[in-house]
Amino acid sequence: MYDASLWQPSADRSILQRRAQLLKAIRAFFEARDVMEVDTQCLSLGSITDPHIEVLTSHTRSQGQDLTYYLQTSPEFAMKRLLCAGSGSIYQLGKVFRAEEMGRRHSIEFTLLEWYRVSFDHWQLMDEIQGLLSVLLGDDTLTCERLSYQMAFLRHLGFDPFTATLCQLQESAHEHTEYGLQENDRDTLLELLFSSVVEPAIGQDRPCFVHSYPASQAALAKTHRDETGLWVAARFELYWQGMELANGYHELTDAKEQAKRFGEDKETRGQMGLATRQFDERLISALEHGLPDCAGVALGVDRLLMLMCGKSDIAEVLPFAHARA
Repeated sequence: MYDASLWQPSADRSILQRRAQLLKAIRAFFEARDVMEVDTQCLSLGSITDPHIEVLTSHTRSQGQDLTYYLQTSPEFAMKRLLCAGSGSIYQLGKVFRAEEMGRRHSIEFTLLEWYRVSFDHWQLMDEIQGLLSVLLGDDTLTCERLSYQMAFLRHLGFDPFTATLCQLQESAHEHTEYGLQENDRDTLLELLFSSVVEPAIGQDRPCFVHSYPASQAALAKTHRDETGLWVAARFELYWQGMELANGYHELTDAKEQAKRFGEDKETRGQMGLATRQFDERLISALEHGLPDCAGVALGVDRLLMLMCGKSDIAEVLPFAHARA
């Protein structure tokens, strides 16, 4: 509800100063590495396919046409179109929007750092993220832990997520969350167990990269066989003190495979009874032209600032949180 008396900032001046310093340091980091800053649109005529992320929309009338624009949940598709057009390595600092529940770690509008490094794989990108954190935290000795998805489950749940039976996953989900016995989708159960049991336990002493997710959770990443023969996604997520900070991939460059995954997402959305929306098919056209081999990652700036300042609520690091916007 709108309250005109809520005019003051939700973050105090010292936090706003830390925020300004953080943004300046991020830009200096990439300038030193000759990575170009870009500034893509917030509104697009096409949107993402992910059935688990809902977007904000804006309806307008222009030149006699009724138009629906989607606010970006990430600048990923626009940045990949730039990469296909020959931009070279690029980064972006900007606002993104997601129609989700607001809470201590979530805001409907937040600041995202996203970057793509041409000729990098996901292992090299993890190295660069560690370098960025070392600079931002002023700690030259910082080393991030690297933990495979398989090992994370073995360590914190006691079973292998790749070989566990559906029944075992259901029982474990019921034991730890009181849900799961009626769920028949393996990935949904794995995600439930990861978020409720694994995520709160990792990255407590130092940031932790979880990598080599099941191939079925590849999203926009390449897939490959690891050293043990498992078919895995070239994907990682970064966790620190129980909070997800970043999500990265060795990017999928195959237009046909990407179109196939878009189609599967569309089918899933239909089965879930979700509203239809115009998917960004221009990304497929760009991929057909050719995406250079690259790795990309998105990092939540507000969450990073929360950790740096010892804050437990995202509202404390935003100039005006949602209730004061």
